[in-house]
Amino acid sequence: MNKLNLLFSTFHNQLFILLLPKTTRSMSHIIAPSILAADFANLKKEIEMVNNSEADWFHIDVMDGVFVPNISFGMPVISAISKHAKKTMDVHLMIVDPDRFIGDFKKAGADILTVHYEACKHLHRTIQAIKAEGMQAGVSLNPHTPVAVLEDIINDVDLVLIMSVNPGFGGQSFIENTYKKIGQLKDLIEKSDSKAIIEIDGGVNDKNIQKLVEAGATALVAGSFVFKSQNPKETIHNLKHAF
Repeated sequence: MNKLNLLFSTFHNQLFILLLPKTTRSMSHIIAPSILAADFANLKKEIEMVNNSEADWFHIDVMDGVFVPNISFGMPVISAISKHAKKTMDVHLMIVDPDRFIGDFKKAGADILTVHYEACKHLHRTIQAIKAEGMQAGVSLNPHTPVAVLEDIINDVDLVLIMSVNPGFGGQSFIENTYKKIGQLKDLIEKSDSKAIIEIDGGVNDKNIQKLVEAGATALVAGSFVFKSQNPKETIHNLKHAF
């Protein structure tokens, strides 16, 4: 199955999840290991591990040293990952003025492209530009940014990523207010009849994943918890079957 078919299949399954009764939605959730926490000296090996695991997506954090303090990787590394990745490439941009690079990220292999609300002067235009390139469009909110700012864009996005840690560093502690934000976002999505799914990034582990999914999250990003574990493949399995 090629990546285009995989992407179609993934989002078909997401829509199916959203149509399930609320009591049964928790039976399926998307696990997206964050490559930022992988061993870069053995990146191909780490990619193959994710390919052969029960993970659903590759989550790729792009940092520019301006929007967030750290710098991660750019187009050449993403292109290299894409050559070996057999699952959806979920690219999360933590950069200023992301419009400059939308086409480049498509060429590099992104299937989903998520930008930060805080980094976009004209968010609607940015979302439309992402979709025009044939990618799924997401918007991310920093911990301090209220859900209400998405009221006028919620029907245009495919995904909303809630940061459950401050962006820019891995291994941070989970922010408990995230559960409240998930509830607020879920209400907004349902009231607006939006098809957007909710993704959580930061501090996800086997202790909080059930509560996150029950609150309304569909996609869960896990970085250090997966790649720093003794058996990452087993850890992914445990997250996928945590409840």
